[in-house]
Amino acid sequence: MTDLQGKNAVITGSGRGIGRGIALALAQRGCNVAINYFRHREEAEDTAAAAERLGVRAIVIKAHVGRDEEMEMLIEQSIAAFGGVDIFVGNAASGVLKPITEIDLKAWEWTVNINARSILVGVQTALPSMRARGWGRILTVSSIGSRRVFPEYGVVGMSKAAIEALTRYLAVELAPHNIIVNCISPGVVITGALDFFPRKDEMIAYAEANTPVGRLVTPEDVGEVAAWLCTDAARMIVGQTIEVDGGYSLLAF
Repeated sequence: MTDLQGKNAVITGSGRGIGRGIALALAQRGCNVAINYFRHREEAEDTAAAAERLGVRAIVIKAHVGRDEEMEMLIEQSIAAFGGVDIFVGNAASGVLKPITEIDLKAWEWTVNINARSILVGVQTALPSMRARGWGRILTVSSIGSRRVFPEYGVVGMSKAAIEALTRYLAVELAPHNIIVNCISPGVVITGALDFFPRKDEMIAYAEANTPVGRLVTPEDVGEVAAWLCTDAARMIVGQTIEVDGGYSLLAF
């Protein structure tokens, strides 16, 4: 598929996990990709190499997206390298896992800045390029914890709920400019991020037993949906949070 041929994408936190899955799915459709990382350069370079083997251009940029100036730099360097940006995916995430009543303001700000504020800064920086090109796609990444309660996930879940609200407001403002905004909410995906969760093994076992399709979601599953949402075939899906969870969130038990 080459329906994104010649488009240029920036995907935050794309060296590994879900971000890698999205970056490679976009590359499979002909999209050049800017791979962002903060700590794991080797994995980011591996993702870029995999994208280039698919016949597209790939660049690797280190940036702490929770710092406004670095988020802006990520977009600006991508525009300079590619000549413009058409797609922005706000995927990078972090957070402090503690009971919500024990979260201090520093942990709150860290989580919100990386997960939600970075998306707004990235969008504002990329918008002039998208408007000049007359086409744009923005994807955000939430989680089931925005609507359901998981142990010690409070501040992260709150930041994900904020992302979903931000998606709706951006979508309404930008759709008249042919810039389409949507959100993806994956189910339980086995990535390195799960290593920080309390009761990780229990959570994975429960999800495996209660996902109707009979298996957990993979980064590739999420990537396929993300890439399709960036195509013109999905242009009338606007401001939605699309759950990619194999039916997990449908169950009442």
